[in-house]
Amino acid sequence: MKHLFIINPTAGKNNYPEKLSSRIREAMTDITDEFEIYLTKAPMDAAEKVRSEAASGHPLRVYACGGDGTLNECANGAVGSPNVAITHYACGSGNDFLRMFGEDAALFSDLKALINGKPYPIDLINVCGRRSINICSLGFDARVGIGVHKYTKNAFISGTLAYVISLLVQFVKGINRPLRIKLNGQELNGEFALVCACNGRYYGGGFNPVPDAEPDDGLMDVLVVKKVSRLRFLTLIGKYSTGRYAELSSHVSHYRCTEISFESADDLSINVDGEAVFSRTPSFRIEPGAVSFIFPENSAFLASRQ
Repeated sequence: MKHLFIINPTAGKNNYPEKLSSRIREAMTDITDEFEIYLTKAPMDAAEKVRSEAASGHPLRVYACGGDGTLNECANGAVGSPNVAITHYACGSGNDFLRMFGEDAALFSDLKALINGKPYPIDLINVCGRRSINICSLGFDARVGIGVHKYTKNAFISGTLAYVISLLVQFVKGINRPLRIKLNGQELNGEFALVCACNGRYYGGGFNPVPDAEPDDGLMDVLVVKKVSRLRFLTLIGKYSTGRYAELSSHVSHYRCTEISFESADDLSINVDGEAVFSRTPSFRIEPGAVSFIFPENSAFLASRQ
């Protein structure tokens, strides 16, 4: 068995990678298994490292030490390798996937509990070849999120200010876009504000659109938000973000499905666990049990499955 700790060197502050490396070595002191600490060098480097290590065929446990982006890369690297199990040691700016596990989320900050944890198969969503372990979306919220990354490249713009700027820019440009959507044997045509497909429950730093979404049921929970005015959008976003979509049935439709496809005259901005994908004809497809996810010792979620 090999333990591979993937560290995003931009996560945390004040020499955090060095401090975390020391903590890992201490946690592995009494473990006879081989382990490696790897600092990523570029986007998708984590995925390539996991694929490379997985090729040996030997049992491999991967610890994504960073935010949701690092976890997403590790999940993408592990797909198709049954000898690999991944988990999330949360130390990034966003740890949305873990929020769905309630009190268990704190256990993912305990290295020993993770090292002694047990793997359990969970689903992934395939988005044009890029896997999502949590939530993917397209439409207004995806355009805002992708815009934030653009504005934060400016050293004088903070993360909060970048979000405000991106929100205002997209609000002025307009909420809705024309789409053709196919799911569950239906075809929906018209203008839509956004579409959200959930494997997990939280995204965007705290939005909780479908509170009862499950990562192991072989289905996506999909919310389709129809065309709305700017004013109406402002009034419904609060309920949308807190999972009260049932109160918005005139504007929001809920589906449970295994696949959804889209057609657009222009490139669509797609949010995949906070990462950007662009396509005019994207599809979201569930892959049941596609990755083994390590739950820490004493996990209530895992106990409920067993």
